[in-house]
Amino acid sequence: MHLIDIASTPAAERDYVGHLRMLCDELGVEHATYFSANPVSGTMYGFTTYPDEWKAHYVSEGLQTYDPTLHSAARSIAPVDWKRLQRDDDFGRVFHDAHDFGLPDQGVTVPIRGLFGETGLLCACATMAPREWGMLRREITGNLLSNAVHLHDTVMNSDPLLKALRQPNLSSREVEILQWVAAGKSQQDIGDILSISPRTVEVHLRSAREKLCTISTPQAVGRAVSLGLIQPG
Repeated sequence: MHLIDIASTPAAERDYVGHLRMLCDELGVEHATYFSANPVSGTMYGFTTYPDEWKAHYVSEGLQTYDPTLHSAARSIAPVDWKRLQRDDDFGRVFHDAHDFGLPDQGVTVPIRGLFGETGLLCACATMAPREWGMLRREITGNLLSNAVHLHDTVMNSDPLLKALRQPNLSSREVEILQWVAAGKSQQDIGDILSISPRTVEVHLRSAREKLCTISTPQAVGRAVSLGLIQPG
């Protein structure tokens, strides 16, 4: 698991689109997009590596109203592979236009659940054969999960009020175990290091995932890093 740390960059110097480009290079995908809304102020956030011509067309045509890569994932708790999207009129409207702009139709959207129930979305896509995409998607899913929640929390924490409210009460042992996970240790390794059983390690990880409102350990690590609870591995 590799986390591209953006939270350590001063807020005034953060380049979210540049961060997405770095993520694309790291994962071997062509484009990435992030979208969310601040649950306190209602501010909408959107960053993408797509070309300006497509962004202008997307907004002018109101394609965000129909885009299944956003709406289907917003109702899911697991990553949504675009090949599983329903081929309805909304799909055709968005992907027909995307095809005209030479954009990929192989992609995945990772939904992010925030500590206040808000939803963020991270999309990644690439132009390649379906079989090749399936192999790449399986390879990068863990990194997508951790980087998605880390990026989301960094954006949300840019609001001082929201940052002050977003502090889950993790125990010292839960923080310690998450730090060892970030360092690449397995549950068996962590159990040996801390002189506890792997089952006890999992109990602490389950508790940490619940407190951090995440569905996976990689997401819990990403959120713990973005909140400053642990250091990236």
